[in-house]
Amino acid sequence: MDLTVVAYVIYLVVSIGLTVWVARTLSRNGRIFLADVLRGNEKLADAVNHLLVVGFYLVNLGFVTLYLQDDGTLATARQVFEALSKKLGVVLLVLGLMHLGNVFALNKFRRRGLMDREQTPPVPPQGYTQPASFGPAQA
Repeated sequence: MDLTVVAYVIYLVVSIGLTVWVARTLSRNGRIFLADVLRGNEKLADAVNHLLVVGFYLVNLGFVTLYLQDDGTLATARQVFEALSKKLGVVLLVLGLMHLGNVFALNKFRRRGLMDREQTPPVPPQGYTQPASFGPAQA
């Protein structure tokens, strides 16, 4: 078997494994934030959490698939390791950026929800003021 194919298989196994691990971690811990932001609405928190995980999988697995192709041929074990280190390093950076983006978004939603809870409702009007009447213009 060609070493390039071996590198592809190793790359796919490690990349998909890392993507699944990060997605599960985000799902498990992000649900707590979502439930807090959505004021305890567990069903809605689960639905939003599931949608976020599906989007995370689609973006990351799409990137992993697009980044699979390599123009060079790998003839030695050293070249396999070098190619894998570059590819997996980029995948890890993308996963990290996606993770930070999700955490930032969840934190922003949470802060907005906390601000909404702390605001007092507006006071209803106590009375009405008659509009001022202006006479004809004096020239």
